[in-house]
Order: sequence, then C-alpha cells, then structure tokens
Amino acid sequence: MYKLMIGSVVPRPIAWVSTRSKDGVLNLAPFSFFTVASRNPPTLLISIGPGVGDREGTVKDTLVNIRETGEYVINMVSSSLVESMQQSSADVSSGENEFELVGVTPNPGKRVNVPSVLEAPIAFELTLDRIIEVGTDHLVLGTIEQAQVDHEAYAGDYKIAIENWRPVASLAGDYALIKPAFSINIK
Repeated sequence: MYKLMIGSVVPRPIAWVSTRSKDGVLNLAPFSFFTVASRNPPTLLISIGPGVGDREGTVKDTLVNIRETGEYVINMVSSSLVESMQQSSADVSSGENEFELVGVTPNPGKRVNVPSVLEAPIAFELTLDRIIEVGTDHLVLGTIEQAQVDHEAYAGDYKIAIENWRPVASLAGDYALIKPAFSINIK
C-alpha cells in the first residue's frame, strides 16, 4: 500500500527539516509527507515515520530533536539543492553534523535556536504545536514563527515567484520540477 500511495499522491513537496539536538548537534533530513495544516495560526505538518534499514524500529533524530527542543526549521528545496537534500537522507550517527556532511551553510535562526539552510530560497522557523501518533508515524504540527524568503524567490505583496526558485517535488523515488505553471479562468 505504501508504494501505491507514494506513487499516486504526487507531486509531494519536500520539507528539508533542520533541527538541533539538546547537545547542540545539527541534523538535516528530507520528508515528503508535508503540507500546510492551518492558515490561522500558520501551521505546517510533516509526517515522520520510523527508522528504516539499519535503524529499523528506532525513532528518527528529527523527531527526537523536535520533541526535546520544541523548535525546527522547514527549508524548501530548489533544483540547485536536490543533490545535497538527497545526501541528507542517508543514515548517519546522531552525533554527526549533517550541514557539514552535505556541504550547506547554517544560517542562524531569528526566532528559534535552529539554523536554516542559507542556500534554501525559503525557510520557515517553527515551534512545536503538537505531535499526533498515527499508526507507525508521527504527525508533527508546528506554528510558523518566522519566514525567510530569498529576494529572488519573492514576487512582492507576500507572494512567491515559483518560476524563480524552481521547487523540487517527490515522485515515488524520483524528483520533478513544477513547470510550466498555468492558470484556469473560471467564468
């Protein structure tokens, strides 16, 4: 069923989540079970599953860090960051700084004690609202405290210039760019 779901519910945006452990170690991991949960208060949702492979049956570092600190950042993935994002999905020890591992720059948070990815065109600083267990997974709801938008990605009037930052979407193991955009006029 998992393969049917991820191959059918497409394209999915990628939340590239940065966290800091209680010991100060930076973690970076992508999640494609991600969406807007509420407009007021502004809330984003990621779904974090259990560890896989050598870490089967464990809890992912991202979830541990969010539980312990109550803070995290969702970085949006552009086409220029897709390789670094993919590298950050590797299983590494909890003590390894994944910003250094994948070669991206930590950008200090303005409202949370977690850095964003400086190279990301858009980043949302969040505080934990709640975690809801659903089967084997955990729905993590976070309230947006600060949004950082690169000048190139900003269209003005609180709008995003999608064509300028080229978002990457997940397609059941492959990736896609969202282009070209089109509108429908309803009369």
